[in-house]
Amino acid sequence: MMWRLAILASGRGSNAEAIMRYFREHARIRVAALLSNRSDAGALVIARRYGVPTLTFDRTMFYRSEAVLEYLRAQSIDYIALAGFLWRVPVHIVRAYRGRILNIHPSLLPSYGGKGMYGMRIHRAVIDGGEKYSGLSIHYVDEEYDTGKIIFQAKVPVYPDDTAERLAARILRFEHLCYPPVIEMVIESS
Repeated sequence: MMWRLAILASGRGSNAEAIMRYFREHARIRVAALLSNRSDAGALVIARRYGVPTLTFDRTMFYRSEAVLEYLRAQSIDYIALAGFLWRVPVHIVRAYRGRILNIHPSLLPSYGGKGMYGMRIHRAVIDGGEKYSGLSIHYVDEEYDTGKIIFQAKVPVYPDDTAERLAARILRFEHLCYPPVIEMVIESS
């Protein structure tokens, strides 16, 4: 059986690219679509380079219609991975894919998660909070921001002279290494 994975991305697409690269020659898992809420997202360009079909949508399509869900079903999507996707996933999609939507977050949840906690905001908050460690969390997506069951976490040290940018870069390297194999583990254990 070939499992079909969709990626939701809002930004430049480095995690999306790590996922596409990891599964490019995979025997049982294929990245079958990349969806974005931003027509200028770098992730769309990367997906096209990998030959992955793309869809761009707006708030109305995502929240007030079932157009995105219908697209996922039409593409026979089995799992969804959020990769730098900043919108909360609507209830109708969460219900349709419960236990099959994963997200990666650049902190050790439940700390520094929730609405408005993304990008450099997280890393600045970690440094301002005097934390000794930050890291990444991979979790299932539920109806709220960053509250789904945690699947995997990795610690990354916070150095005394760290800037938010240096900490972000260090965590991002670990995200690229950790996220694709965790996705693979979840899918193959289903």
